[in-house]
Amino acid sequence: MGARIQKIVNSPAAQSSRSVILAKADHEAQEDWERFLDEVAENDNVTIAPCEDGSVRLSWVISKED
Repeated sequence: MGARIQKIVNSPAAQSSRSVILAKADHEAQEDWERFLDEVAENDNVTIAPCEDGSVRLSWVISKED
């Protein structure tokens, strides 16, 4: 699951818009998916918004270093 999501998030389109729609793949365990979402939600610069179809919109901001 990690490699699949990393590939999506690192795509040029996702990097340009700083957002992506993610959905659990059929072969992935619900428990793993929920753990992933919980871990991502711990990041201050990331927002997770649920979509009606069960997917999520993941968006992020790049913080400027002082």
